[in-house]
Amino acid sequence: MPLELKELMLRTPRLTLGVAESMTCGWLQARIGSISGASEFFLGGLTAYSIEQKVNHLGVKRKHASAVNAVSATVAEEMAIGACRFFKSDLGLATTGYAEPDSKFGVREPFAFWALVEVRLEGEPIIFNGRIDCAKASRIEAQRRVADAVLGELVRYLAKSRL
Repeated sequence: MPLELKELMLRTPRLTLGVAESMTCGWLQARIGSISGASEFFLGGLTAYSIEQKVNHLGVKRKHASAVNAVSATVAEEMAIGACRFFKSDLGLATTGYAEPDSKFGVREPFAFWALVEVRLEGEPIIFNGRIDCAKASRIEAQRRVADAVLGELVRYLAKSRL
C-alpha cells in the first residue's frame, strides 16, 4: 500500500496531503512518513486530542464537539477540512474516536470515525467518511487497525479518482 499511495499522489496533477488525528495519535502520520519520498506529497500532520485544540487549530465547531465529546462523523469531517486549511493541502485525512472502552461516555468497544476531504478550486469539497469498529481490540491494536483502514480508504479513493 505505501508505494501505491505515493504513486497515486504524484500522478498529474500532483496532490498534497495533510492529516489531523485524534484516536490514532500519530499512527497515520508515521505510516505515511515511512514511505520513501513522502515529502513529495505529505505536508504534515497534527494530533489534537482535546476539544480545545480541535477548535483552535482545526476549526471544529465547539457546540457540536462538546455535545459528542468530539467523536462524530461531523467532527471528523471538520478535522479533515481543518487539516487542508492548516497545511494548505489538496487532501485532508482525519480520525476521531475511542481507542479503548470509556464508561464515562458509554463506550463499550473501541471505534473511530474517519473523514477524507478533497478541496477543489471550484465548488464544494468532496467528502467521504465512515466508522470503523474495533471490537475486542487493545488500545494499540485499535489505533493500528483504524490507521490501516483509513489509509486503505485513501488509496481506494485515489485509485478511482485518478484513473
